[in-house]
Amino acid sequence: MQKKRFLFSGKETLFYFDAAFSLLEKIVSKEKAIIITDENLFQAYKRKLKGFNTIVLKPGEQFKVQQTVDVIIDQLILLGADRQTTLIGFGGGVITDITGYVAGIYMRGIEVGYIPTSLLAMVDAAIGGKNGIDVGVYKNMVGLIRQPSFLLYDYSLLKTLPLAEWKNGFAEIIKHACIKDSKMFIELEQNSIPKYKRNPELLANLITRNALIKIKVVQQDEFEKGDRKLLNFGHTLGHAIENMYQLSHGEAISIGMTYAALMSQQLKFYKEAERVIKLLHHYGLPTVADFDAKKAFNILLKDKKRQADSINYILLQKTGKAVVQPLLLVQLQEIFKQF
Repeated sequence: MQKKRFLFSGKETLFYFDAAFSLLEKIVSKEKAIIITDENLFQAYKRKLKGFNTIVLKPGEQFKVQQTVDVIIDQLILLGADRQTTLIGFGGGVITDITGYVAGIYMRGIEVGYIPTSLLAMVDAAIGGKNGIDVGVYKNMVGLIRQPSFLLYDYSLLKTLPLAEWKNGFAEIIKHACIKDSKMFIELEQNSIPKYKRNPELLANLITRNALIKIKVVQQDEFEKGDRKLLNFGHTLGHAIENMYQLSHGEAISIGMTYAALMSQQLKFYKEAERVIKLLHHYGLPTVADFDAKKAFNILLKDKKRQADSINYILLQKTGKAVVQPLLLVQLQEIFKQF
């Protein structure tokens, strides 16, 4: 087990890499902990959760809404949760997002920790303090940035992960390689999902490496004024089509990265768009989609990255180096017509 401390805007977050779920009782007492999870995980890990106060939600992005938040708050009141309570999100990105959001608003803020159970949550969703809920087709329209007290990484939880969820996680890993780590890009080209699943040490190193990439970016720019925007590579279009077509996050982001790579070729003379597309295919991710460009553009008009008549789009200058490219909405509309 590796215990690492990181400071974010005056708050310390402890990362327990390569740990076991059983460590949780040493971090927070059962009397002070309330675990939020979903029905699938509750059934799969009943034994691990025994003795903990647990709030069980329906699984899926469609339940990451205000109505679910209201249900959680009602249950917290019934359980007698107070300012000494620590909420623990035990699940994937949907669970960590909603748990962090509730912890930020319940009694004006109580402690929160995460035990990510999906690859996507381990390398991306649970890190950085972004919490929130969806409003209709608009992803994460309501939320806050607030860091957790701890993250506990138990890699054995990945054993029950279906292949689709491995692909979801690798979409974000490929994103990190595209924007920040050309050497990791080469490593990904040389390996595969089956190889990482067979080699626990290789997988543990990959997860830690990705977590550290995101941690470093967030430490430098916690509230997304500069460098943190680069983490949105593939997400601008990806988020627009994700809820529109009920795509998984990884599928939507993969399609978003494909079009961003092609736009980079057009606008930044990026020479390796085909290499990005080939890598996405290698990890079983989609790269094209027949989507309604006009409808997607209208959703983009409500995007948080929009500034008046322009939007900050993340493009690649070279593999491993991304840049923020402000694009006029009329310019983006013309580009979308080509899709």
